Amino acid sequence: MTEARGPAKKAPMREVLATAAFQLFLERGFEQTTVDDIVARAGVGRRSFFRYFPSKEDAVFPDHESCLADMTAFLEAAGGADPVDAVCDAARIVLRMYATNPEFSVQRYRLTQEVPGLRTYELSVVRRYERTMAGYLRCRYADAEDGSLRAEVIAAAVVAAHNNALRSWLRSGGDGDAEAAVDHALGLVREGWGSGATRADAADDAQEDVVVMVVSKRAPMWRVVQRVESALGQESD
Repeated sequence: MTEARGPAKKAPMREVLATAAFQLFLERGFEQTTVDDIVARAGVGRRSFFRYFPSKEDAVFPDHESCLADMTAFLEAAGGADPVDAVCDAARIVLRMYATNPEFSVQRYRLTQEVPGLRTYELSVVRRYERTMAGYLRCRYADAEDGSLRAEVIAAAVVAAHNNALRSWLRSGGDGDAEAAVDHALGLVREGWGSGATRADAADDAQEDVVVMVVSKRAPMWRVVQRVESALGQESD
């Protein structure tokens, strides 16, 4: 006997509106599409649109709010992890959002490049990610010298590295391994600011030559200097 199946589950209204909006943006252009056009395509009223999206621009980036919430939760749970490793891993949450649907991500990138208003909106979204990471880092570096400055610089470096690799992938049409490209870019940030960089500096210091001498307390200073220069392979005057 064939088991009866219930009706197919409807997509969430937010997703329905975002899909309708993006289809129209591609068909007619962003500026030529109105909110009335979007709700007509989705089969709902204007009130429904503004319940989910304050503007048309928000409908182009429907997934960033949840992604930002995921990043915030991830950093809150990072505990005692290396701060630079934590923000680099947090940036990869954004990457996965793009990589999950390459076709949509590439189309959105191309649309954004064509519409100045969308580019401005995207920059504001990126800035929110950066502020979230900087806020986390300020807490972690609260007791460090120049802690606030360090937090801002590292957060900006993470965003720059992530976006450079991500946009190269988007410009290619989604070809290649986006995660590998972003990991490579973030590796530069880890090398420059992470705990591994501190360990490497310490290792370099440990490999430097060390001179230990025993001199009489009554020896004149010129004699001490002469012996130091001699030990270092330098000729004394």
